[in-house]
Order: sequence, then C-alpha cells, then structure tokens
Amino acid sequence: MTTEPLTPPAGAGDSYAQSRNTTEGRVYTVTGGDWDEFIDESGGEERVVINLGPQHPSTHGVLRLVLELEGETVTNARSVIGYLHTGIEKNCEYRTWTQGVTFVTRMDYLAPLHNEAAYCLGVEKLLGIEVPRRAEIIRVLLMELNRISSHVVFLATGAMELGSTTGMTFGFREREEVLHLLEFLTGLRMNHAFIRPGGLAQDLPENYRERILDFIKVMDERLPDYDKLFTGQPIWRQRLQGVGYLPLDGCLQLGVTGPILRSAGLAWDLRKVEPYSGYEEYDFEVPTSTDADCFARFVLRVEEIRQSLRIIRQCLDKLEPGPVLVDDPKIAWPAKLAIGPDGMGNSLEHVRKIMGQSMESLIHHFKLVTEGFDVPPGQVYSPIEAPRGELGYHLVSDGGTRPMRVHVRDPSFVNLQAFPAMAEGGLVADVIAAVASIDPVMGGVDR
Repeated sequence: MTTEPLTPPAGAGDSYAQSRNTTEGRVYTVTGGDWDEFIDESGGEERVVINLGPQHPSTHGVLRLVLELEGETVTNARSVIGYLHTGIEKNCEYRTWTQGVTFVTRMDYLAPLHNEAAYCLGVEKLLGIEVPRRAEIIRVLLMELNRISSHVVFLATGAMELGSTTGMTFGFREREEVLHLLEFLTGLRMNHAFIRPGGLAQDLPENYRERILDFIKVMDERLPDYDKLFTGQPIWRQRLQGVGYLPLDGCLQLGVTGPILRSAGLAWDLRKVEPYSGYEEYDFEVPTSTDADCFARFVLRVEEIRQSLRIIRQCLDKLEPGPVLVDDPKIAWPAKLAIGPDGMGNSLEHVRKIMGQSMESLIHHFKLVTEGFDVPPGQVYSPIEAPRGELGYHLVSDGGTRPMRVHVRDPSFVNLQAFPAMAEGGLVADVIAAVASIDPVMGGVDR
C-alpha cells in the first residue's frame, strides 16, 4: 500500500512551496514532504538557512530564530524579537504611580509579583518611605510562591519541547496548585496588582496559614517525582548534559544572570549579595554548579523550588499582626485599599462612612484615587532577583503624579542574547534544549 505525501516537494508546482532567488541566495519555502527530497531539490547545497518560529511551539511564544545550517550543524544563529511589543513602559508614563502596577504586572507574565515588587521598591525609594514589616514579609512570601510557579512552567514547557508529555502534565499540575493558592491570597491567578506603593492592596484572607501549609505538604510529596522522572533518568541526562554550554566568562561578557549564571559556578543571587525586602533575615542556600549546561540549569531550578519552600515556611513563622499599608494619608488611600466581597471597589462599610460622615475624607479619597500622589523629583534603579535573573526598574520622577520615565532591565531580554553562544556549533535538535534552558518569557523581552 502506498500513500501520497500530504504536500509535494519544493518546486513541484505547489504555489505554497516554490523557490525564488534573493540577494542572499535561492530561498525555498518548505511546507511538508521529506527533508532528503528537499535537499535533492535544492541541488544538494549544504548551506541552508531556516526560520524557527515566530509561532513554533518550541520557541517559548512569539520568538523567531534564524538558523544557518551545514547539514545538521548550526553555523550561525540569531534571535528576532518584537512580535509581542506592548508599549507597557511608555504606557506607565500616562498613568499614576499606583496605576503603573497594573501595567508592569503584565510584562513577564510568569513573574507578575516580582515585577510589582521591583516597581514598588523603586517608587518607595523615591518617596523615602518604608513599608510595614507585615507587608514586607507577605511580599517575600508571594514572590517565592511566584518563583515556584515560574520554575514549574520551565520544567513543563522544557519537558514538552523535548518530548516528555508526562513532565509537561506534572509541571502544569503543580502550577495550578500555586495559582489556586495565589488566587486565594490575592484574588487573582495572574496580573495581581496586589503589591502597591506603600504596601499591599489588602491583608491576607483568613485561614491563609492552613492553605499555605497544605500547599507546602503537596509540593514536598511531589518534588521527589521530578528526580525520578528526570534527574536520575539516563535518557534525560544524555539529552541535556553537554548541551547549550556557556562558561562563566561568557555569562559575564553577555550580562547573563539568574540560574544560567549560577549554573556556570557564580553564586550571584541578589537576595544574598544585595538583600532587599528583609531577605537578609532568611536562611536559605544559593545552589550552583560548574557544568554550565542545560542539565545543570534544570537541576538548579528544581533545587531553587526547594529553597523557596524553605523561605515560605520562615515567612509563616515571622508573620505577626500589623498594618499592610504605610501610615501616611498623602500616600495611602483613606479606604486602606479595602476591597469588597465582590473583589471590586471598596467595602460597603467604608463607603457608608466617608459618604455619610466626612465630606473632606470623600474629597481627599477621590483626588488621591484619580490624580494620585506626588513623588519627589529624582531617579532610582531598584533590582531584585526574579526567577530568570536580575529584574531592575529605572524610574525617573519630575515631581508629579506620574512617572517621567519607566525603563525595565528584564532578565529574559538580556539572557536571550546568550542563545547564539549556546547554539552555534551544536545540532539543530539541541537549539530547542538551549532555548528552553534560557526560559525566556517574550512578554518581558518585548515589553
């Protein structure tokens, strides 16, 4: 029994698979058929340039990779970005300082709480204020939960791209656990806008401690499965060891941070080297390796999940009753940012109070919500350790109620320039593993 190919070979008369001459040489659009037949059609030319993306399932979103091949070996690689540009940085200049939180949380959509925290730390530095201790501890708690959810998505997508559907279902199963918990704590699964300048939108709900402890118990039970499925699995090790190699000097020259830098042997973690939000109080380790390959980056991220769980336990022990918003009527809303049971607007009790008892309070509340608060002139850079590396916010104020400039040093954007160094000289199949180990999020790259 013989079957006809779904798509005829290049040059066989199909309008979707014809060849044409360009200044770079002859170009073929291949939409199916056999690779060997295509090589024969092209006259056996060994140098081939292919597009991977921008909608390829293995490119972590709308990332386009242009690869020049000789046989199966990548001789030249470059990434093409900009397909997900949102203009978030510029949009922040047309909103109040508080409203900016709702924009920045949408940049790196796998680390929304880290973006909120870095942005708010910059605003608070310009204001010269310190948030209450309870708010600071809750911020750390939320960021570490967010780090876990980001890393399990790395495990899930990386496994899926390399052929492990079981790893994909494991990773997204764990991510759902984190997102359910974050929804309970903040009201939303993603794009929380929960961390605000001066503190938090509101306090944690009742029974938060029990829910978090239940989550820790679930993760403690499931994490060993990753070691069984991946770490000790010979096929997984052979697929990743020695692939995407980037030594320490290459990392430093390219400005790479996060797990990629630590996989090359440098224990650079801003939570340790430049502590913020009280991280100096927490007892945790910064895992490192000297293998500098894809397997080392995988192992480090699994260990970072364990360290995040360790920090979360300490957060629960440190939490004591107290305010979650700075006590400054010029910055904090009179409503104390209370939210009603529908998750929208202010609590009915507060609305009744300000409307029935104090006209001045109502006017002040209205002006603070619509116009925002003034931030003293100046500029600041506030870096934190996000799941992918150093996430920094450069904020410039001209003394008004809106930022004059917001610029973000996103780790995905900087780390992505290491892709050619990892991929060139390797095989096409290893390009997928190298990009997966970088773990780029295109929302953060394009902004």
